[in-house]
Order: sequence, then C-alpha cells, then structure tokens
Amino acid sequence: MYLHTLNRSPATSRVYQQTLAAMGPDDRLLLVEDAVQGALPKLMRYFTGLEGRLFALREDLVARGLEGQCDPSVQIVDVDGFVLLTEEADNTVTWY
Repeated sequence: MYLHTLNRSPATSRVYQQTLAAMGPDDRLLLVEDAVQGALPKLMRYFTGLEGRLFALREDLVARGLEGQCDPSVQIVDVDGFVLLTEEADNTVTWY
C-alpha cells in the first residue's frame, strides 16, 4: 500500500488527475496544504471512489479556516495521524 500526499487544490490544479491515475486499489490519499480544499463537499467530486482511503490534515484545515467544513467521508488526521499513515505505508509518494 502506498500513501500519496497531494498539496494542490483540485480547483486550481490538475495534478490530482495524475495522482488518481497512479493510485492502486489499496492506496491512500492524504490532502495537505491547499489540497485540503478538496475535502469540502463541493469539491469531493474529484475524489469519487476513494471512500475510506481519503484523508485531510487537520492543521492545514485549521490554517485555512476550513475545520468542520469537510465532507463526512473524509477522515481528518493530525500530524501524529500523518506519521501513522506513513508508518503503515510501504512507500510514500508526494504530488506537487
């Protein structure tokens, strides 16, 4: 299982398309920095099919005033949760 981290919002960048194309059926995706905007209900259409495998970093949500506004299907993790996801993964891939 790979952990993919994405730092660009799907509203302003198409990098998410490359990320999704590279993901395997057991891989997980963590939204960080501006990509946490993708956790909002109106942008979740970009991440269809990732139920149970889509995460957003709490600290980045807070920094952008988005805490509490995420789609309920997104799992929110803090930095410790990020570390745990990294430890559980065989490899980590970062998308910019």
